[in-house]
Amino acid sequence: MKNLPEHKKGLLAVLASAMLWSTGGLFIKLVTLDAMQISFFRCVWAAIVFAIIFRRQVFYANMFTFINAISYAAVLILFVLSNKLTTAANAIFLQYTAPIYVLIFEPIINKTNYEKINIVTIIICFVGMLLFFIGEISPGHMVGNILSLLSGIAFAAFMLGMRKNKKEYQFSSIFYGNIIVFLFCTPYMFGISNLSLNNFLMVSYLGIFQIGIAYIIFSFGLKRVLAIEASLLSMIEPVLNPVWVFLGYGEVPSFMAIIGGIIIISAIMVRTFILESPVMKGRLKNDVG
Repeated sequence: MKNLPEHKKGLLAVLASAMLWSTGGLFIKLVTLDAMQISFFRCVWAAIVFAIIFRRQVFYANMFTFINAISYAAVLILFVLSNKLTTAANAIFLQYTAPIYVLIFEPIINKTNYEKINIVTIIICFVGMLLFFIGEISPGHMVGNILSLLSGIAFAAFMLGMRKNKKEYQFSSIFYGNIIVFLFCTPYMFGISNLSLNNFLMVSYLGIFQIGIAYIIFSFGLKRVLAIEASLLSMIEPVLNPVWVFLGYGEVPSFMAIIGGIIIISAIMVRTFILESPVMKGRLKNDVG
């Protein structure tokens, strides 16, 4: 690693973080604790990791820090809840609709015009989302799918809030978000009876590695790669997530969910490449001119 160019180190870091994120669905499925108990341990460990690594920096705060922390806390809890109620594929693919809500609300917030490519992307993604609700689906899965969509909306709010806030507050927003989840989920810990060693080790992994270390590695990589590279490499998470769950848990997503997921991820990837690539930006500018 020492002899690798900084750019390659960045690419490997982003790839490693996406792979760590992608294991969340499998371990949430395997842990026999309920969603709130998983969220409690997951966020306690993540907060500890952030406090150890970033020390004073996690305590820097302004008004946006706590607004963003609430959005992030909602993402964390809703994602675990949805994984317990619906398939891991549905949970991750529907959460990954977050960029679509950003495309919808950012022009309203910043008072800018909607770009045609964004409108097309939004329409295509909504078609993909509809496929998750077609066919036979149990009430539990329906609730899980709705929670997954809400997780995506919360994630979009978090991304918009982070863009509005200064960079020095990004780690504190994550830290306080985990603290909020810890406080919210504490009442659910009374009377816990199934905290086996396996459960404890798995929730510790989720907090330390799947959230804490993964985000730190991603931050390291983000400083060394282009935004488009980080965005596209991060798409490995929703692709691998249901694969790990299938291999380790035996859960098979529905055909419609697979097609819907492919549509959503493909639309977001194409839109990201077209608008963020310097070469494509130049071509679009020349075409317009």
